[in-house]
Amino acid sequence: MTPGSSVDLKIKIAGRLACVSPSATLGLTAKAKAMKAKGLPVISFGAGEPDFDTPEAVKEEAIRSLKAGFTKYTPTAGIPELREAVCRKFQEDQGLSYSSENVVVSCGAKHSLYNLFQVLCDPGDEVLIPAPYWVSYPEMVYLAGGAPVFVETFQGEGFLPKPERLLKAVTPKTKILLLNSPSNPTGAVLGRRDLERIADIVLEKGLLCVSDEIYEYYLYEGLTHVSIAALGEEIKNRTFVVSGASKSYSMTGLRIGYAAGDAEVMKKVGMLQDHSTSNPSSISQRMALEALRLPKSYREEVRGIFQKRRDKTAALLSKVNGLRPFMPQGAFYVFCGIAETGLSSDVFCARLLEEAYVAVIPGKSFGSDKHVRFSFAASEKDIEEGIERISRWMGRTIKG
Repeated sequence: MTPGSSVDLKIKIAGRLACVSPSATLGLTAKAKAMKAKGLPVISFGAGEPDFDTPEAVKEEAIRSLKAGFTKYTPTAGIPELREAVCRKFQEDQGLSYSSENVVVSCGAKHSLYNLFQVLCDPGDEVLIPAPYWVSYPEMVYLAGGAPVFVETFQGEGFLPKPERLLKAVTPKTKILLLNSPSNPTGAVLGRRDLERIADIVLEKGLLCVSDEIYEYYLYEGLTHVSIAALGEEIKNRTFVVSGASKSYSMTGLRIGYAAGDAEVMKKVGMLQDHSTSNPSSISQRMALEALRLPKSYREEVRGIFQKRRDKTAALLSKVNGLRPFMPQGAFYVFCGIAETGLSSDVFCARLLEEAYVAVIPGKSFGSDKHVRFSFAASEKDIEEGIERISRWMGRTIKG
């Protein structure tokens, strides 16, 4: 072969990626940003992150840590003081008693979830996932060699998993039940009674539970977050609780998440992290520590702003012919039915972006092609203007 010449090189991709799809939320959000960068007047309801700036005290801690030279490796599972702060957070918020050996800090809650599935899943193990679901759950299970089993929920039932459907889905291969409350994308919240029934199934069938509680501070109408792990020592011993700083403190790009659970399992999670990412960013860890020290009034102020936006978004969408929004009890999304339009969610979102310059996320990636997801992590002005554009667009293009 002549030096510098090219050949038609066909590289075989590992088979475990065959079932994995790109993230629709990241893809569509990137497209909307690219259109906006070209000067197009795009309004985006796609963001899976708060639109507020990171708290000033947290940013100041980053500066102090940089100036102090806190830029070296840290313990893989996180600096001791952050792990201890996470333990205090669980105790204060949910009455959960953990030691530092039960906690591993990772590069975002997504990373925490990925680590858990890698450590817990053997090939063929089934993971029950209530649908609609966050887009990355099934992909993480596939990458761990597991098999996601979807348990359908319905808008008319509050998008809550019914115990009888969960029981029916359990097989001898079922190992894990995955919960997400408050839910992305639906905003549904599992109350104590719901969780008690689910905990009974987990214990009866000898399952493990992975509980994604990243939106725990965003609940509305006076609701209080309840972790399934807080329902008793027996269910706590079978549960792995996942949360992080991203959503609660507007630190999405800083990538700090954490998981808590059985010490022996978490030791293996730390070992896996040893050989993949090593420690999360040293500076981000110090920032997360500062964030966990913020007064509760900070979170309450943000929650109040989101509740006002939620009310406005749901009210305006309910006036648009052909749309059927679900009123969320938590998180910062409205999952909106589009069945009456006769369009698939992919087509609906593609046309809406191209023709009205409004970005929303197709529900197909969340397990429901009859819905789209609106994020109300946007200004009230954008909420009003964006939904007005949608109303005009629906009137022009959707028959019925």
